Amino acid sequence: MNASQPAVHPVEAPPLREGAMNNEPPRMRMKDTQGMPGTVGGLGLRLSQFVFSLVSLCVMVSTPDFNSVTAFNHLVVAVSLQNVWSLFLAILDIYALLVRRSLRNYLITRVFAIGDGITSTLTFATASASAGITVLVANDLNKCAGNHCASFESATAMAFLSWMVSLPSFLLNFWSLASQ
Repeated sequence: MNASQPAVHPVEAPPLREGAMNNEPPRMRMKDTQGMPGTVGGLGLRLSQFVFSLVSLCVMVSTPDFNSVTAFNHLVVAVSLQNVWSLFLAILDIYALLVRRSLRNYLITRVFAIGDGITSTLTFATASASAGITVLVANDLNKCAGNHCASFESATAMAFLSWMVSLPSFLLNFWSLASQ
């Protein structure tokens, strides 16, 4: 009978990872996409949301007659909410990065996705309404001399920029929620 004999081949030991002797967790997680909560990209998105919404809020509040138009009042409320939400999540991202924790829990991801969806939709809607009022005042009524059109336009533009950086956060959180 011709039976083959098993052969033993030597296998190299896997290389030691960084910090293996100190019992430290690995520095990078394979499934974390930059922009998701608990990553440097996510922190960058949160900080830019915070900065853009803060600039929009400060410019709008510094204009003396912003409260005469309802759309501008709603813009102030929406960017204030965006400001608080982004600051809170930026603090959570900083904590997760410092202690090297993953924020990929199903409940946490769900709260992030719902909160990002609400704040980004609200910011987009109020920025669009404010842009419509600004165009009405500037182009159709030609009353920019008596109003602060430049302030209104810059506050609206900052709100749009805040929405543009909050949309990727929402999409990444929603994608992460759907893939779990």
